[in-house]
Amino acid sequence: MRLAFAATGSMTVLLTLLPGPAGADRSAPTAAKNELLPALTRTVRYKDYNQDVQILQEHLRRWGYSPGSVNGYYGDETAAAVWAFQKVNGLKPVMKADERTRDALFAPVRIRPLVRRAPGRRIEIDLRRRLLVVWKHHRPVLVTHVSTGADTSYCERGMCGFARTPVGNFRVTRRIKGWHTGRLGAMYYPAFFRGGVALHGSLTVPRRKASHGCVRIPMHLAKKVYRFAKVGTPVYVRKPAKKRFSGRGGSGR
Repeated sequence: MRLAFAATGSMTVLLTLLPGPAGADRSAPTAAKNELLPALTRTVRYKDYNQDVQILQEHLRRWGYSPGSVNGYYGDETAAAVWAFQKVNGLKPVMKADERTRDALFAPVRIRPLVRRAPGRRIEIDLRRRLLVVWKHHRPVLVTHVSTGADTSYCERGMCGFARTPVGNFRVTRRIKGWHTGRLGAMYYPAFFRGGVALHGSLTVPRRKASHGCVRIPMHLAKKVYRFAKVGTPVYVRKPAKKRFSGRGGSGR
């Protein structure tokens, strides 16, 4: 940990600064190598609007968790990013950045691939943690919380089935730009990878499993995932053992 003095008008403020990333083993390649950020020193909660939330957002963006606009408001976009960060770091996803979350910001767990010897450009979906990771050149470039199949039977709009997201190796087969209304509801920028099952933006992406089988993505990331998910892009869906993502990364943070 390092300290620095920052001039603000006629005042000088002592800031606690975090070290910048050290090498290629960080959890996301978006972090600037020499960037220093103020430490988050208190708990912030959903719907808070203050400078501490902005500090949190800067850290999340630094590690590739896409909190939306860095504006100091702890809204749905920041909440989804916090959930993803907490789950990767072995923490329970909650509606606040608490002390354990703040501690993890110093040394985030390295994101490990679900599939070994996979193509460098791919999408991986962890059904246990409900995480989607976009990989490019064998590096994670986007990490987000998602909601997947509810694992329950349903009968809606004249259709009955079992709401399950399929496990396996797939490829994007078709895409639709903008909103698309299917037989079971609306999808934003869907990229289909098995029949009617798609990655798509949704207005509702809760912490629980909630979909009919699709992978719901927060709205602010739907276009970004869509642009990456060209037809033919590999999509790997797994339900890994609980120990995955459960430990600290040591020197390979």
